[in-house]
Amino acid sequence: MHTIFEPMKPIPFSPPRIDEKTIEAVTEVLRSGWITTGPKTRELEKKIQQYIGGGPVLCLNAWTNAVELMLRWMEVGPGDEVIIPAYTYAATANIIIHIGAKPVMIDCEPNGFLMDLNKAEAAINENTKVIMPVDFSGLPVDYAAVMEMAKRHAGIYKPRGENQSKLNRIMVISDAAHSFGALYDNTPVGREVDVAAFSFHAVKNFTTAEGGALVFNLPAPFDNEAIWKDINRKALHGQTKDALSKTQAGQWQYDIVEAGYKCNMTDLQAALGWVEMDRYAQDHLPRRKSIVARYNQAFQSCSWAILPKMQDDIVESSYHLYALRIQGFNEDDRNALITHLAEMGISTNVHFQPLPRLSFYKNMGFQESDFPRAFEQFSNEISLPIYFDLTDEQVDCITSAIKDYMQSR
Repeated sequence: MHTIFEPMKPIPFSPPRIDEKTIEAVTEVLRSGWITTGPKTRELEKKIQQYIGGGPVLCLNAWTNAVELMLRWMEVGPGDEVIIPAYTYAATANIIIHIGAKPVMIDCEPNGFLMDLNKAEAAINENTKVIMPVDFSGLPVDYAAVMEMAKRHAGIYKPRGENQSKLNRIMVISDAAHSFGALYDNTPVGREVDVAAFSFHAVKNFTTAEGGALVFNLPAPFDNEAIWKDINRKALHGQTKDALSKTQAGQWQYDIVEAGYKCNMTDLQAALGWVEMDRYAQDHLPRRKSIVARYNQAFQSCSWAILPKMQDDIVESSYHLYALRIQGFNEDDRNALITHLAEMGISTNVHFQPLPRLSFYKNMGFQESDFPRAFEQFSNEISLPIYFDLTDEQVDCITSAIKDYMQSR
């Protein structure tokens, strides 16, 4: 019989890492007098590009707006299809609706959360313009397999517009919202597909409070630096100069060359990431990995515990989520456990409600019965707290509370 540990204080699910270095960096920006997009944002982009080793990086105000701008740049619109997993957050699908294209949802792979690539390939047709696989909990998809799939079907691809014609195959955009710092073939993810897209939202491993980034890796004859400029202009109302450039002597004049949007990252946001970049791989990720190892050690002997996959011969997770599944549980069982833990002061979560469960997509005609693996995964998944400042004692409190609950059933 395990001893139930009562938490000394509530255990949150995923608070951001904020310490004196972070506060000092934000204060420095405030005192500089320049708080919107400026030198800190540009420096952060360079730091990220150096870390990843890929193409140019553009930081924007959210993953969602960043990827929508990329789809618009690729001229994806009505009549086009974008392949995505059914097991993802709504943002992945919402942006496809925004541009008038059709989301084509794919079920999970057997015994896993990632998109079934065989089913994805079967869904490809002449209207398929983009495949957008989603990394789950920090675990990357097999990028090489997705890129090969996109190239293999170039013969049926029907381009519409200049950029589609120039690529002349399906574009691959990785929804890497969970996987900044994950490894693919022993290198940080971000350079394996045409465009990688990260989220820096407050609950992510690496955060700028709100924010995201695109990494441009398109093949020749594309000029990725020119694409950076195109998307950056779209993110600033189609304006030919940003605010900092206009402050230079005699440089106030600008032009609007398209009806753009407003999606830039500010230097206040970038300051948070700027600090974290210097310690992320050496400090932050190892701590998360050790927390996962402690969870695994506690649950590995439990017959009811289905431990999350964190690595294999090709990939290693960024340890963003600890997505525990409980053998034999249904949704009601899982929800009862969440309530029990909440009453003890332990916050947990569920990732995700599959898209066909949500009213908007259900009303579009997507049916839960078409995605049995996704709903099997969802029904017994519970995401446990994992963040840099989570102590070993708190991890032990969480695991003991769950084991005691399971033993009392």
